[in-house]
Amino acid sequence: MKKIKDKISSKGLKGPSLTIKWAFASSFFIFVVFTIFAVITYKSSVNLIVAKERKNIGQTISSVASRLANSDSELTVLNTYRSLTNNDPEENSQYDRTSIVEGNLMKIDPFISELGQDALSLYVYNLEEKLVFKTHDDDLALFQTTRKDPTIITVNGITGFLSIQPIYSKTTTEKIGYAQTFYELSSFYEIRSKLLLTLIVLEVISLILSSILGFFLSAYFLKPLKVLRDTMDTVRKNPESDAHMPEINTNDELTDLAEIFNEMLDRMRTYIEQQKQFVEDVSHELRTPVAIMEGHLSLLQRWGKDDPEVLEESLAASVQELSRMKSLVQEMLDLSRAEQVDIQYTHETTHAKEVTYQVYNNFKMLYPEFTFTLDDDLSDEVTLSIYRNHFEQIIIIILDNAVKYSTDRKEVHISISTQGKDFELAIQDFGEGVSEEDLDKIFNRFYRVDKARARTKGGNGLGLSIAKQLLASYKGRIAAESVIGQGTIFRIFIPIHQEK
Repeated sequence: MKKIKDKISSKGLKGPSLTIKWAFASSFFIFVVFTIFAVITYKSSVNLIVAKERKNIGQTISSVASRLANSDSELTVLNTYRSLTNNDPEENSQYDRTSIVEGNLMKIDPFISELGQDALSLYVYNLEEKLVFKTHDDDLALFQTTRKDPTIITVNGITGFLSIQPIYSKTTTEKIGYAQTFYELSSFYEIRSKLLLTLIVLEVISLILSSILGFFLSAYFLKPLKVLRDTMDTVRKNPESDAHMPEINTNDELTDLAEIFNEMLDRMRTYIEQQKQFVEDVSHELRTPVAIMEGHLSLLQRWGKDDPEVLEESLAASVQELSRMKSLVQEMLDLSRAEQVDIQYTHETTHAKEVTYQVYNNFKMLYPEFTFTLDDDLSDEVTLSIYRNHFEQIIIIILDNAVKYSTDRKEVHISISTQGKDFELAIQDFGEGVSEEDLDKIFNRFYRVDKARARTKGGNGLGLSIAKQLLASYKGRIAAESVIGQGTIFRIFIPIHQEK
């Protein structure tokens, strides 16, 4: 026991392993089932044997009473003997002069052979309740003069079936005596004891075998869980470890568990990398405006404050950097809120056409130098499973990028339609385009294809990240296609609200 505890302690377990628990539980279950089966088998067998013996005794006493009823006078040794053997006086006159019939009874007929078995004792009494016939040496007084069905009682320390039957003559219908049988149950109790012992031995053997089998089966089936535990422990001790669950080919829930765990590990490591990148990018993004402002303030502190031109330039630059920092902080807050959409806006809905047309008209007014076109393939209004403000924010982010990165051809095409159970919004510009290498990264935080150019346009590289996070929170998605020098098209898919 101490070795087991030490082994458990060395593995970091707080108690017995799942293998031992499973083996114990399966063994206990099999033990309980087998115990119930053994009890039912034992009870059924005992009751069946008892019922059979009771029936046999009942039939025997009935046969005895039927033969004795052939006599037309009170029962005596001679007429009892003749009735039981079904012989007439002439054929058995040689036996009429004796009162000891034991030894001859076994040679008469099968019925008499049955009466001669050791366990069965037959006693016949006359009307004065005096014993006139018996099949064994020991005597037994008549218990009662009324009928008694086979009943288990103990006589002289021996347990057996006792049955009593008053005898009535078939000829005169008068009572002519009594028949009493006693059937010892010693052999029955011996059989019962052997049956009980056999069931106990089988139960012990089944318990041992089930424990061994349960242990090996649980060890086999729980092996993937042990590997999972070890992998998790490795990751816990070293979060930067590249440990993964090995492939499991059981094609069951354990396989799904391993795949989900590996997916979670990959996602966690992605988040860790993104967090590192996020901290680095934020530090870099904030360091630049802080450094600029610090430089201008130092310049003013030294001598620039006395020069109106330098003072105005420094203040303008500082205000611009403060504005950019404010925009960056606001976008970071928007991104943080986008990650909590599933908590606050689970049941929100909005109208697709109404919001799209509103934003479309606003951009036409804000950017009159651009040509905005809207292709509407929706015959009726469509209700989307998304908060209205978030839907507006997504469209504004994409349209804002389309305007910012347009070149000579100042056109933006918008189209709305349905694709199965999703609403599709496509926004196409004819600007700079994005290379295939950068296309997979444009949704990352703070990522900008041309950082210098993006800085002049006021971008922080968070807009597309916010849009993607919002869509993911509402079980939507966004995809981009682009060709360098020809433009980019963004496709947004949002689930259509289903009435329940």
